[in-house]
Amino acid sequence: MTAVLTADVCVAPLAPVSGPDLRVPLVQGGDCTYVNFDYAASAPALAQVTDRISALLPTYSSVHRGAGYASRVSTACYEKARVSVAQFVAACDDQVVVFTRNTTDSLNLLAGCVPGSTVVLDIEHHANLLPWRNSRVVRAADTLAETVRLLVAELCSKPTALLAVTGASNVTGEVLPIAVLADVAHRCGARILVDGAQLAPHRRIDLEAWGVDYLAFSGHKLYAPFGSGVLVGKRDWLDAAEPYLAGGGAVRNVTVESTEWAPAPARHEAGTPNVLGAAALAAACDALAELDFGRVAEHEAALTSRLLSGLADVDGVEFLRLWSDAPDTVGIVAFTIDGYEPGEIAAYLSAEHGIGVRDGRFCAHPLLTRLGRPDGAVRVSLGLGSSSADVDRLVDAVAALVAGRRSWGYAKTDGQWNPVPETRFSHDALL
Repeated sequence: MTAVLTADVCVAPLAPVSGPDLRVPLVQGGDCTYVNFDYAASAPALAQVTDRISALLPTYSSVHRGAGYASRVSTACYEKARVSVAQFVAACDDQVVVFTRNTTDSLNLLAGCVPGSTVVLDIEHHANLLPWRNSRVVRAADTLAETVRLLVAELCSKPTALLAVTGASNVTGEVLPIAVLADVAHRCGARILVDGAQLAPHRRIDLEAWGVDYLAFSGHKLYAPFGSGVLVGKRDWLDAAEPYLAGGGAVRNVTVESTEWAPAPARHEAGTPNVLGAAALAAACDALAELDFGRVAEHEAALTSRLLSGLADVDGVEFLRLWSDAPDTVGIVAFTIDGYEPGEIAAYLSAEHGIGVRDGRFCAHPLLTRLGRPDGAVRVSLGLGSSSADVDRLVDAVAALVAGRRSWGYAKTDGQWNPVPETRFSHDALL
């Protein structure tokens, strides 16, 4: 990233998202506008997404094999969503779009289709570490260049069916050289799967140009929080594998004695699909394609630079990084503060400043351990609705904490930090 802003330069939100005027109570009394820095977990809906869903709801119905008008409209919308997703990621002609629940669901689906062993890195999110059968885990090196060399050595050491890698780390935001890794995998006789959960909201993906065989990502991280994800990839493995779920819609013909399964994508989409989720995901893809990912990268680069610069001036703040030579990062910053537990920091930011961050090990326990943070860290993740004013509020709040200017007490109960006393709501209100 090259964008650097001085403190007097303002960066506005890049696109309208839901909840920009949400007011949240503060533990010391009063309220304030909520600052959402948890995009990497679940992003708010884009305005275009909520508009698309509102327009579809009156004709929402079952899909496929329905003769009614509403069913025909819903079916057309559902199948058009595949086209939008395929165009969004520049899928090849031999790649098919399968709708799933989320990235985890997509990766577990593909794991049942891989005809051989899989190579993964130890830095992966659990969703891209746990599902693979016959997996070989490569420990990432201190540099990205050396990590690629280790992957080459492992891939060429024995027959491998698949290399499964993240597009961007959900802990540090560092982006991997996907086109390089795809070329390496193919030269070693393997295919490549990219966990695009953190990459898709931030960077233009081009499966054809990069040579990527399979891609998984989630709608809820792509400004479409309606419970849908996708697996995009080569048809042959998907058509040869057992159906992910056995049921209606996945078949061509059934008798008591035998079943003729349909090809992908229907083969792996048994049951009534999440039509609204697919439509929402497609709407997000269409909106982001129109927005231009060059502007997205510039927006988050400016805000990330401002955030890093501001937090670096606070005593005791340490940032988490994997590699010294990573050329690009998406808008994710993870840090710790000497003398404070991550959960304590997050509770304080929420209770006294109305700022939402993520704390813990981010479903990447091996990575946090190797980074020397087995107890976790605080993660700040930026998105289209983020602004320089949001970043400044966070930096000021962290500085106030370290300077001893917090106004409330905090205690850990059952592993979770909470303000004591909690004045914003009763526990009954949370049920």
